[in-house]
Amino acid sequence: MRALVQRVSEARVTVSGAVIGEIGPGLMILVCAMAGDGEAEAEKLAAKIAKLRIFRDDEGRMNRSVTDVKGAALVVSQFTLAADTSRGNRPGFSDAASPEEGERLYEHFAAALQAQGIPIATGRFGADMAVSLVNDGPVTIWMET
Repeated sequence: MRALVQRVSEARVTVSGAVIGEIGPGLMILVCAMAGDGEAEAEKLAAKIAKLRIFRDDEGRMNRSVTDVKGAALVVSQFTLAADTSRGNRPGFSDAASPEEGERLYEHFAAALQAQGIPIATGRFGADMAVSLVNDGPVTIWMET
């Protein structure tokens, strides 16, 4: 699985003008299941993100996790993280999991993250979403299993 993780002071996702998920301080996580991924990869990625120390401690160092700071996570599916741009100018997405498997693993990832004690909000799989956020830092980290 692949994820783009951003430390945010706030984030929200809307569909057809209606807010369907929003958080205050925490993590904005764009996530994509790749072909061949399974539940083990979703759980491994969720556990790694839950422990990722990218929040400031009292001395201003990145030493705290989202769990430590009692932050939340907005989890949004984004199959375009599977983009292959090695040939030509049009990205290919054949490395992404099938839509059915992608949705199942997206939901499993969100549940695994919530099981780590992190309050979550989500987007809507396959929907045309508008995502807005205030990146804190900015801190943006690319992760994959």
